[in-house]
Amino acid sequence: MILSRPDPALDKSFAKSLLRLQLDAYRTQADLIGTDRLNSLAADDVTFPAWRGRYLVAWRGTHLVGAVAWRTTTDGADIDRVMVEPSVHREGIAAALLEAVLADLTGVRVDTWTGRDNTPGIALYRRFGFEQLADEQEPGGLWITRLRRS
Repeated sequence: MILSRPDPALDKSFAKSLLRLQLDAYRTQADLIGTDRLNSLAADDVTFPAWRGRYLVAWRGTHLVGAVAWRTTTDGADIDRVMVEPSVHREGIAAALLEAVLADLTGVRVDTWTGRDNTPGIALYRRFGFEQLADEQEPGGLWITRLRRS
């Protein structure tokens, strides 16, 4: 597996591949948590590359298999999304991506969130030292779990 840090705003072809990965990954999460009201599923060719965070992506050869997106904040960092190609779930890709990003964020508070019923996602974050802060209901009824790693 090869990791790289491309910017989708600078490469339209890559942005389309990354958007496709995001839509596939979040359709799987939507099925898991029982709702398709996820902001990540509303992204399109215009809004997706406009998001100004950082990406770390995983490749197997020329096949994009995973990505993590985050941004720094005044008091730490927010992991915005972790995405893995559904055909390669449970192969350690999300863990490898999180491990690499968290190594760069050593000593920094890191916040994230996921669907409350995303049991595999919550377990992954806990494995990396994240603690559950709260379950919150978003407008539209979506329940999320907020997590933090200090």
